Amino acid sequence: MLKDNLVQLRKLNKMTQEDLADKVGVTRQAIAKWESGESVPDLEKSRILADTFGVTIDDLIKHESTDNLGLGIAPRGKHLFGIVTVGDKGQIVIPAKARKIFDINPGDSLVVLGDEGTGIAIMKSDGFLKIADKIRKGL
Repeated sequence: MLKDNLVQLRKLNKMTQEDLADKVGVTRQAIAKWESGESVPDLEKSRILADTFGVTIDDLIKHESTDNLGLGIAPRGKHLFGIVTVGDKGQIVIPAKARKIFDINPGDSLVVLGDEGTGIAIMKSDGFLKIADKIRKGL
């Protein structure tokens, strides 16, 4: 939870407790207490921590090590929805959480984009058409 996430994010960002303390405006000892679970930061300090690491407060506090296939906390706005299996005819099921976040409903049209070097992307067709129209108009 919070204490584990704080340690993981600090190390991932190659920061010492002192570095993080300077960014948050607390002592190194306060960071050490948060990381040991002896105490917790207040809401304002939690917001600063989340902003420092580019994650949500919710993820900072509640993320479990088993979430995101064990890959740690995803940056704010980035998601790992899990693994899907391709059916006999190439169909996949978009996970429910992804459908909810991106407002994908039965009957919606999607665009499948691909780059042979990086992979496939899927987006709602209306969003793609808006971008394509801006490109066409030279904006």
